Amino acid sequence: MILLQVNQLTKNFGADNILSNIKLEIQTRDRVALVGRNGAGKSTLLKIIAGHLSYDSGEITKPKGVSIGYLAQNTGLESDLSIWSEMLTVFEELKEQEKKLRSLEQQMADPSVYEQEDVYQRVLKEYDQLQVLFKDSGGYQYEADIRSVLHGLNFADFDYETKISTLSGGQKTRLALGKLLLTKPDILILDEPTNHLDIETLSWLETYLQSYEGAVLIVSHDRYFLDSVVNQVYEISRNRSKKYLGNYSRYLEQKAEDYEKELKMFERQQQEVAKLEDFIQRNIARASTTKMAQSRRKKLERMDRMDRPLGDEKSASFAFQIDRPSGNDVLHVQDLTIGYGKNETISSHIDFSVKKGDSIALVGPNGIGKSTLLKTLVNKLQPLDGTFKFGSNVTISYYDQEQAELSSNKTVLNELWDEYPMKMEKEIRTVLGNFLFSGEDVLKPVSTLSGGEKARLALSKLMMEKGNVLILDEPTNHLDLDSKEVLENALIDYPGTILFVSHDRYFINRIATKVVELSKKGSTEYLGDYDYYVEKLQQQEELAALERMEQGEQLQEPTQKQSHKIDKEAKKLERQRKRRVEEIEGLMETLETTIQEKEDLLCDPDIFQDHEKVQDINESLTKAKEELDSLLEEWTELEELLQEEQ
Repeated sequence: MILLQVNQLTKNFGADNILSNIKLEIQTRDRVALVGRNGAGKSTLLKIIAGHLSYDSGEITKPKGVSIGYLAQNTGLESDLSIWSEMLTVFEELKEQEKKLRSLEQQMADPSVYEQEDVYQRVLKEYDQLQVLFKDSGGYQYEADIRSVLHGLNFADFDYETKISTLSGGQKTRLALGKLLLTKPDILILDEPTNHLDIETLSWLETYLQSYEGAVLIVSHDRYFLDSVVNQVYEISRNRSKKYLGNYSRYLEQKAEDYEKELKMFERQQQEVAKLEDFIQRNIARASTTKMAQSRRKKLERMDRMDRPLGDEKSASFAFQIDRPSGNDVLHVQDLTIGYGKNETISSHIDFSVKKGDSIALVGPNGIGKSTLLKTLVNKLQPLDGTFKFGSNVTISYYDQEQAELSSNKTVLNELWDEYPMKMEKEIRTVLGNFLFSGEDVLKPVSTLSGGEKARLALSKLMMEKGNVLILDEPTNHLDLDSKEVLENALIDYPGTILFVSHDRYFINRIATKVVELSKKGSTEYLGDYDYYVEKLQQQEELAALERMEQGEQLQEPTQKQSHKIDKEAKKLERQRKRRVEEIEGLMETLETTIQEKEDLLCDPDIFQDHEKVQDINESLTKAKEELDSLLEEWTELEELLQEEQ
């Protein structure tokens, strides 16, 4: 069923055209992403569809009764009620039905009603009808729904009687999202819903939206989130829209394929035009060939000339360099406690080390102290206990997610130039141009910049510092998907060391070589990217479940559901062990072949007489044998466990 159609929609702000001839269609269960550069008009289009903004021409049609729920960027829930009372306001109609049911129950229990058969039957019929309606509308589960949404949005540990007015901005934003989800509109419109969500909450929201009964229209700069949720993408570029089927990664593939096709068609037509024009020029004056030339001229005039396909819009372009390298030991953190004074300890027992060239992601739930840790390391906060020490020749460049230092009334040009007064204006303008500040843009006051513009300006300052250690707090906030990719590539090529906080899982996967998880117990290091970290967490949970099962810590008479879950976990672990055994056997076979080849080389007279080659071969031979012994030991342990399970 078609829930919404947008046809030939146009929107202007004064003389500036924002959207032109936009087309969009949403059907039941669609998961639609709107993508495009910052300033392309995505949020404007969402506001128009939600009825919060007018449009100049075109039409928006939807069937009568189709409900739309809209959450704007960074919209906080403002209320004097408690968390629980505010969530209950979504279900006022159900609460009235519940009151009516209780009233009818009292009437049925009243002897005066019971003794009047016709009155009693009328009340009983009304009660039955209302009870069916109440049940079908979710009357027996709305409180469970509230708890589920609040738990998913990281309010599990909160007192639900807490006044909303006392909460932080990020918490109010999450509650606004939660309240909207509970209303369950036919079309759910979300503008940057992933802001203020930690990774665990993001994963919950993905699962929730995947199973949502209505349609979803989303603007998000989180590629991992879009890949998990959406099945259609509408790109807003150069004021127009274009539809692609599939998730965000598939959209990128199709876009590249379409561009290549259109470019080839354009080039073929250009070749044909050139041939026709050449023939006409050479033959139009000859009496014998003038008719042929005239025929080709008519063909050329009738031809529908193609424009050269437009590639991507201009992207930011930058790279991070360093003035001089640091020592190998960059940072050592030992039993560190952080917070805002002894009465406001946020996290403790933090231990990790950073080596030259590392790219380390700090992850953990909101409020665990990730940003606080970075501020402590750059001396914006004092440590409460423990120590941290930077190595030799370390120069730090720090990116603050709040961009607190970018609020002046200076122009964009002077904001950067004042810090590097010895540079020529042309050099400063070139740097700003690389970050998409060109022409009159460089004369804008910094205080009037959008979040994305401030982020790009902060990155330009970071690039100019040339520090050999980058400490980055949510560097992808406010950046569109294209700018994120440019930043990712710049950081991948960066020759220094990186320590960063991010909730963008795709960004972490591309950048991180190590993940440090902060929790209430302290810190844990994982040698790999985000996907590796998640895999290790799952393995730990499975092993813990299996250990509990083996130690008899489960209930003496587990329910059928629990037994099924335990059996499923055990089978999953058994499959993983079998796969690892097969993997080890393959590695051992390869190593045995390598060892045999090395030993054969040592018997070669030409090599035997070359002491340097003999030494190299012996070293690699020793390493291969040690690796083989280690694999053999692991293989033996796994085989024993598999035999015990059978």
